[in-house]
Amino acid sequence: MSWIQIATVDILADDEVKAFDLSGAHIALYRCEGEFYATDNICTHQYALLSEGYLEDGCIECPLHQATFNVRTGEAKCAPATEPLKTYPVKVEGDAVFVNLG
Repeated sequence: MSWIQIATVDILADDEVKAFDLSGAHIALYRCEGEFYATDNICTHQYALLSEGYLEDGCIECPLHQATFNVRTGEAKCAPATEPLKTYPVKVEGDAVFVNLG
């Protein structure tokens, strides 16, 4: 596995999301209850940036049609999305946050 440093822990507060472009991959990095998670940043229903959506209770709401996804698992939680998001492993070492695009 190839880990890439994406950020430092101070870049996000709880219930915040930020977009990153890593080697052409559009990644959303989330912080929920002090833990970091990463998914694709594009909604599986229709092209919209999830990083522009609303994050609450570990779920991100798409700003276009209000589909929601669990950021821990990628599971689509409600219509109109039915396809899950791709998730990526995240680890924290010291103050550095790493993601593995696999």
